[in-house]
Amino acid sequence: MKLTIYITIISLFLFAKGQAQETGYGPAYQTLLMSNPALSGAEGTGTLRLSYLNFFPGNGYNFHSFYASYDSYFSSLQGGIGVWLAKDLLGGIIDDVRGGASYSYSLRAGKDLYVNAGLSAGLFNRGLDFSSAVLPDMISPIGGITFPTAETLIHESRTVFDPGAGFVIFYKNTIAGFAINHLSQPDLYKDKFSDKLKRKAVIHAASRIIVSEKSMTAITPGIYFELQGSQFIAGLGSAFEVRNFALNALLIADADNLNMQTGFSIDAGKLNIFYNYRLNISSENILMPFSLLHQTGLAFSLNNVEKRNILKTITLPKM
Repeated sequence: MKLTIYITIISLFLFAKGQAQETGYGPAYQTLLMSNPALSGAEGTGTLRLSYLNFFPGNGYNFHSFYASYDSYFSSLQGGIGVWLAKDLLGGIIDDVRGGASYSYSLRAGKDLYVNAGLSAGLFNRGLDFSSAVLPDMISPIGGITFPTAETLIHESRTVFDPGAGFVIFYKNTIAGFAINHLSQPDLYKDKFSDKLKRKAVIHAASRIIVSEKSMTAITPGIYFELQGSQFIAGLGSAFEVRNFALNALLIADADNLNMQTGFSIDAGKLNIFYNYRLNISSENILMPFSLLHQTGLAFSLNNVEKRNILKTITLPKM
């Protein structure tokens, strides 16, 4: 019966998170450092990013994520350093904590061509807490949760090592990146049943097109593709910037769903405020909620890096 409990809980988790093994944030450059270590220090300035994500709001599923990262370029290392921490609270039963550090080496490969190669070393902790679980033997035939369960509900936690690697190419105002996460395919449930984190490949690209320098107007189209096992996510969209304000809109698709994300960001000097909202346009699952997530956060530029010929910096898309 204990194995059945684990399988049931994990199945519910996989259903709610789109059949992924982990919480996925999708094509958002505010959290992409965790997926591609080569982005460490890409913007040159030391940036602290804080995000809060509420998945499936208004349905009582209790899925929340908190994300924080810091990255900067260091001329003495000829590359960037990044650190990140993410905490995912999934229905009061699964509690994931992911954290790590990354380094990217910057190489000038041509007049306007630069390449970053990055490595990351992270830890993935999955905790299981069954204190709020409702099992069949707890439900009264008359109705309501009245009986104590006969099962022994234990709290367990497992931490695994989780490395990754990636590349980013800069050419003028264009950026393209590729990364592979979970290189060691760590097993999150070794003592219960095998559930190795499948390797996740991420491809992203964007190009900033200056419409008018006088009015400080720019358009940044971008693409995103993520493949983990048999599951994939594809995103296509653009950000539109006017001075210190930016709007973004993206179409995001997987095997069963077509979603849309839209949001905005406001630049106030060294502080950037952003918000994104994702909704479901169509789905093969009739239970899929209309509202998929709210994301809000802040990005602080803590220090400036002198831009020299050996350093190529780029403004990441406001999406």
